[in-house]
Amino acid sequence: MKKLIAITAAVLLAACAEAQTETSTPQTETVKASVSNPENLDTAVFAGGCFWCTESDFEKLPGVIEAVSGYSGGHTVNPTYKEVTYKETGHYEVVKVTFDKSVVSYDDLLAHFWVNIDPTDPRGQFCDKGSSYRSAIFARPDQIEAARTSKQSVIETKPFRADIVTPVLEASVFYVAEDYHQDFYKKEPAHYNRYRQGCGRDKRLQKLWGK
Repeated sequence: MKKLIAITAAVLLAACAEAQTETSTPQTETVKASVSNPENLDTAVFAGGCFWCTESDFEKLPGVIEAVSGYSGGHTVNPTYKEVTYKETGHYEVVKVTFDKSVVSYDDLLAHFWVNIDPTDPRGQFCDKGSSYRSAIFARPDQIEAARTSKQSVIETKPFRADIVTPVLEASVFYVAEDYHQDFYKKEPAHYNRYRQGCGRDKRLQKLWGK
């Protein structure tokens, strides 16, 4: 077990070192794609551990326009990645999903979220441990009921015995993460795939959900 932990830690440190060779400051949030009817656009915020992976998982879902990596739920203004990760600002790594309601619903996003996280881990997600890597749903007042109903459904139907610890939280200020984090899985696919495999994310998901 100690050897496995050491190997995993080495993989993660190498991944982080590569990613941080490019630096930037948080940017103003923009929508990278458009739809024919802007009235169909809506947003949702989810914390699923490493936002590289959560962004990738949501952007593969039909009807999702984009997923922007960022920070939410903390107590400092304009946090940076280093502050969130090492200074316990209270923020979660999150993605803000912009979606076309005529194609995919908020309930669909919730269902997709649950099977792409480990909702049994209160300390983080997969190999990433720490407050910034915890899972959560950040719901607006008009989304709270649907989010809570979705969680209850998972509690009643989950294919494993462990308790669901992922909370439904009230939406708070969303801060966009640094540029080098955005679309990381597209810009650095080899690096991203190495990190994801090393972290054991997909193996754990398959064990939990049978995917």
